[in-house]
Amino acid sequence: MTAPPVPRMNADDRRELVLRAATRAFARGGFHGTSTDAVAKEAGVSQPYVVRIFGTKLELFLEVFARSSDQIRSVFEDVLAQARAEGTAPTDDEVWLRLGLAYAEMLADRDFLQVLMHGFSAGSVPEIGAQARAGMGQIYATLMGTGCEPERAKDFIAQGMLLNVMVSMQAPEHSEAGDDLAGLTVCAFGDALAEM
Repeated sequence: MTAPPVPRMNADDRRELVLRAATRAFARGGFHGTSTDAVAKEAGVSQPYVVRIFGTKLELFLEVFARSSDQIRSVFEDVLAQARAEGTAPTDDEVWLRLGLAYAEMLADRDFLQVLMHGFSAGSVPEIGAQARAGMGQIYATLMGTGCEPERAKDFIAQGMLLNVMVSMQAPEHSEAGDDLAGLTVCAFGDALAEM
């Protein structure tokens, strides 16, 4: 019995396939620890094909990293648009709770989270640092677009970064009663902890 033919993918689909594979590979190894060969193996394509589509490893990482930042901004914009459509002021505490819950849901995608963290930690690479600053600036601008005070946006981002670090170290999975970190984990995640 022969396997059914694999449908041919168009260029956009192949590009997306490589980007998803690169996200998984960079999530595991970071920028410095991941080669274009590792990305190619993850995608099931040749290494020259990856280079032909994206150029250098740096260009590929920048695109994957930008997608992570853009995803956060997009989710926040969706929450804010929904609140406006409902007639709820964006500065309302309920809206900020929804923003927080939306972010906590994104953290379930560990590859997304790890790429984000690897991007921040590789900030000494000039292009990656510039990408990190631009992405964070756009997220901050989205939050400030609610009309909130800068302190509220700063505290919200700081809470998100705490969640990033705790998820990266797998605190929710390893938090047990009596554990020194359990109190902080429960305090940081609140109701979202039950869903992790």
